[in-house]
Amino acid sequence: MTRIGTFILAVALVAFAGSTVSAREWKSIRIATEGEYPPFNQLDAKDQPIGFDVDIAKALCQKMGATCSFEVLDWDALIPSLNAGKVDAIVSSMAITPERRRQVAFTNRYYDRPTSFVARKDSKIAAWDAAGLKDKVVGVMANTAQAAFLQAEIQAGGAQIKLYGSQAEANADLVTGRLDAVLADKLVLAGWLAKPESLCCEIKADVDVADYPSFFGEGEGIALRKSDGDLVEKFNKAIADIVADGTYKTINDKYFPFSIY
Repeated sequence: MTRIGTFILAVALVAFAGSTVSAREWKSIRIATEGEYPPFNQLDAKDQPIGFDVDIAKALCQKMGATCSFEVLDWDALIPSLNAGKVDAIVSSMAITPERRRQVAFTNRYYDRPTSFVARKDSKIAAWDAAGLKDKVVGVMANTAQAAFLQAEIQAGGAQIKLYGSQAEANADLVTGRLDAVLADKLVLAGWLAKPESLCCEIKADVDVADYPSFFGEGEGIALRKSDGDLVEKFNKAIADIVADGTYKTINDKYFPFSIY
């Protein structure tokens, strides 16, 4: 073999060895969730995360043969913490949108959801659009698809959009009359409306999310770093597996009377 041939072979072997060393097996995965978005994610009496997102994450980890730990973070800290390497994945009902795709990678969706307006039962609002909500105060959780929709499509008509750090805070202000309406995930609202504290209120209208893909995206996915394409593939396979073997349906039926996949 010539010196050039020997050199090329040596470089190839070093490159192969380097890629082998750098590849991760992902036997341990750190998952972030918000913990304030029932029934998808919340804290139990021992401050441990529970909910649909958490159960799905645990099922996916089992399929991948990985040990997963959970970290509860404020919503606004989720993506920064992921990209800073403090966690490996976000499983927190995060909508897949073009804006977020510029910051992170997403798996295939693991559920999709409708969006609805809720208001007091005696509300006099006649139309749930920019004209009908003129001069009304509408609450919404900050940095969500619903917030972006209201700010772009409703606020220009004269509505005042009030942003909240959690859904619970917005709901509380609706009950006390500080808000005329709230826009939120219909599944979350349905859970809240089943509680005695919400007897004042009801769902008034749905937003046809299919008409606004730039806001509501492609469903909810698991967010990962763009550099972790191998982990994206592992999660995608695990999602397909739990849907196929019935695990997904078992978890779904624990929380909802209809499929949200």
